[in-house]
Amino acid sequence: MSSGLVSFLSPPAASSLLLLRLSRGSLRSRNSSRAISSSVMAASRKSELARVPPAIETPPPPVSKFSIALCQLTVTADKEKNIARARKAIEEAADNGARLVLLPEIWNSPYATESFPIYAEDIEAGGDASPSLAMLSEVAQSKRITVIGGSIPERSGNQIYNTCCVLGPNGELKGKHRKIHLFDIDIPGQITFKESKTLSAGETPTIIDTDVGRIGLGICYDIRFQELAMLYAARGAHLLCYPGAFNMTTGPLHWELLQRARAVDNQLYVATCSPARDPAGGYVAWGHSTLVGPFGEVLATAGHEETTLVAEIDYSAIELRRSSIPTREQRRGDLYQLVDVQRLPTQ
Repeated sequence: MSSGLVSFLSPPAASSLLLLRLSRGSLRSRNSSRAISSSVMAASRKSELARVPPAIETPPPPVSKFSIALCQLTVTADKEKNIARARKAIEEAADNGARLVLLPEIWNSPYATESFPIYAEDIEAGGDASPSLAMLSEVAQSKRITVIGGSIPERSGNQIYNTCCVLGPNGELKGKHRKIHLFDIDIPGQITFKESKTLSAGETPTIIDTDVGRIGLGICYDIRFQELAMLYAARGAHLLCYPGAFNMTTGPLHWELLQRARAVDNQLYVATCSPARDPAGGYVAWGHSTLVGPFGEVLATAGHEETTLVAEIDYSAIELRRSSIPTREQRRGDLYQLVDVQRLPTQ
């Protein structure tokens, strides 16, 4: 981001105006004095300029309450069995009342750089070129639900991406998110993993309007970057969904912490879904798929075994928390800004 996108704004001379009014005796009580002082202070901080362009007002959600299912799946080297297992889990979740189903990161393939090219599918071609997507579409349509299809390796030309597909109740592909931040880490003596050996990074933040609300998407490592979540909140998201596969080193320390932080930062819901733990696997996932509310409270969480977690989302909690702690109106636009590059006016 160029330095030209960030400006430091001088507050207006509102304090002198307030003093002038006080000297003329126009304020009738100490309470009204405090109210005007607070109003002027808020105006001087220019909270509306903390988001550039200004934040989009969160739209009324299409539903106020609904059930979400987090399908924590065991993943094997047998792709057909992985697809069949995912189908069964989604169907059972829908039968138990879920209107939105979230799958884990890389649920149709072992989580390994050497496996990604072998298991990759051509999502754009669809049909036989993408049996995983075909299953997601069929079950979404048959159960009349919205499915956030975790992620699968996607082949597009010479590139391979870690991609999450969103299917609507008609079975249509409503959008897809390619993992923006690749998982390239090296913790000496504990874990080294380089997704960039075979994967390419996505280039676009993804926010999708669905039958159960406006959803911002990230995949696993994307959750570490608070700017992406802030951007989604500024675009009016109700819910952030992160299919992920945190490991046995960072999982115990950071998995729940990051989910709660993103929820508290933005005062909205955060849902995550992990593969089940396989101690014999080459990459061992932490598990603990979780739903977090807009106050940072853990509403439901799984253990490490294969399971489907069904929990309720109540969007009225978002406004309750935002009115109680009005951080959206208290940001210091005179000191800092979040710049949504894609929403800037074209030059």
